[in-house]
Amino acid sequence: MHTMNIVDRGSNVNSFCYTDEILDDLEVFLSRERLGAYLDADREDREGAVRLHVWNTAVSAAFYGPLQGLEIALRNAMNRALGEQYGEAWYDDSCAGFDRGALERIANAKKAELARDRHRDDPHRVVAALSFGFWVSLLGPGGRMAEGCKANYQMTLWRPALRGAFPHRASLTRKQAHRSLNALRRLRNRIAHHEPIFKRNLREDHKQILEIAGWMSPATRAWIEHHSRVPAVLENAKAVGDIRF
Repeated sequence: MHTMNIVDRGSNVNSFCYTDEILDDLEVFLSRERLGAYLDADREDREGAVRLHVWNTAVSAAFYGPLQGLEIALRNAMNRALGEQYGEAWYDDSCAGFDRGALERIANAKKAELARDRHRDDPHRVVAALSFGFWVSLLGPGGRMAEGCKANYQMTLWRPALRGAFPHRASLTRKQAHRSLNALRRLRNRIAHHEPIFKRNLREDHKQILEIAGWMSPATRAWIEHHSRVPAVLENAKAVGDIRF
């Protein structure tokens, strides 16, 4: 559990005047339930809870860029690896042994592409429509297939194709890749749903994003790191109080 002590530092963020009336309104419109996690962290101090909510929003926004870079790099690396093994429209090759969940997501992506242009079947757009969760799921063991038997992603996806998506990480196993990326998928989902992330080890999360990007491309890792605002936001946590990670 991270120690937190929210105090006014006289910063620009703290210059907003939180009157009781404003706090009453915020408690209604943000909801008591939503503020609950922040109130618990700050011992029922409503003003401190709202300031912590503001900081949580700032650090969530800072993570958007690195997570976006990682997701795009992962999608393209896995798409290339699968394309080399199963062709450009690899998602249509039964030899890839996709489970029912993957086939459903692929069908939805193709449907969305046809809705844009009924006269085109563009693999690049189909691939772009597949979610981060889809790509991470391909690194799992595989679920039930349409015919009821169990998919074996280790043999149909990882060994012949997806291991090659991570050329700069020696001795990487499918389980290691899935575990690391699935943790970041959960972080991404919490951010997307505007949930609290301040209790996480955010420095470690950021380090993990860079590390995994480096498994695919050291240059991409350097690019993400150079443009990331996460370290600056973590360093400036005092903008809403003395938050120590």
